[in-house]
Amino acid sequence: MIKELRQQFNAGFTKEKYDAYMEKVEGLHAGSLDFRNAETPIYIPKEFTDKMLSACDDIVDVIVDPKFMEITERGIPANVRVPNESDHTEFLVFDFGICENESGGLEPQLIEMQGFPTLYGFQAFHSELTAEYANLPSNFSPYLSGYNKETYIQLLKDIIVGDLDPENVILLEIFPEKQKTRIDFYCTEQLLGIKMVCLTKLIAEGDKLYYDNNGVKILIKRIYNRVIFDDLQKQEGLGDIIDLTKNYDVEWTPHPNWFYRISKFTLPFIENPYVPQTYFLNELKQMPADLENYVLKPLFSFAGMGVVIDVSREDIDAVKDPENWILQKKVKYADVIETLDVPAKAEIRLFYFWKKGWSRPVAVHNLARLSKGKMIGTRYNMNKEWVGGGVAFFENSAP
Repeated sequence: MIKELRQQFNAGFTKEKYDAYMEKVEGLHAGSLDFRNAETPIYIPKEFTDKMLSACDDIVDVIVDPKFMEITERGIPANVRVPNESDHTEFLVFDFGICENESGGLEPQLIEMQGFPTLYGFQAFHSELTAEYANLPSNFSPYLSGYNKETYIQLLKDIIVGDLDPENVILLEIFPEKQKTRIDFYCTEQLLGIKMVCLTKLIAEGDKLYYDNNGVKILIKRIYNRVIFDDLQKQEGLGDIIDLTKNYDVEWTPHPNWFYRISKFTLPFIENPYVPQTYFLNELKQMPADLENYVLKPLFSFAGMGVVIDVSREDIDAVKDPENWILQKKVKYADVIETLDVPAKAEIRLFYFWKKGWSRPVAVHNLARLSKGKMIGTRYNMNKEWVGGGVAFFENSAP
């Protein structure tokens, strides 16, 4: 996106440099990097960053509105509603595509958002290694709002651990050692001193939850939640596991209900030039004549599952539960990242943290994803290069 830096990076790229860089990334926790890491970071000009942050401000205005809880009640499926919901999520992410507008210029367009964590631990290390690898200019940073690696890690620790003993805080996931994102779990353990625990290993006694730590039963006071309930419901052979919808004496960070409140379900309530028009399928009085310019998405799915890109009237008619689907204006990803063969498309995921006592969340960090397929994601980019996970570096990101 910044021509001079792109040309410098591409001219200086060698397979040997990339391999040396990847050796360091993979060396963070040997054998745990299970997704492709892109050959290049993305350089974001300040004007583009400001547009993304402006859109996020408008979205946050909707989220902090007193009516938000009421209008998103239906977004939480009854069979996964968890008691003792918090006043707000501690973590939000906003995914923006780098898109081409009608006049041929570049602009961000919101693709999705979640009231749920992402690779927070891994990115603290990964962005530092990438900055070294890319010989990053001093006026660029992967951090936002004046944060740096040290203050970012401290904020993450303040939110997840706080004044508790790290022993009483766990990272909860389903079979965490097998997840594609497990490198982040190991990085989080390293940064925060907490244990990752599989849902199948939780111990319940009355309203208390425990985990086994080398033969010692440890009380759980707070859960850093990485369980996606949509994923949990698809799992088979889990055996007799704890029912997380029961009323346990434990704090959630973030509370599971926020995964649904801040999600595709929220998109129809937002008006901003960088947020595509989105409608609940059951509330559309008249179907758009240009359906080819829309995307059909199920509300309750993840990782792009169930999305219909080339929508037809037959696809609409086949939906049995239109209240659980949205129709979203299609965006045009720009082939903007020059590589050594064909250009790549890109998405930027902004991290927002919301500490207890704050009136609003704050932008702190990011990750990026590069693609040469029809959609962003590993399954759409098999056997391609200069695609995968990465990081965006923001021009003049410090205030």
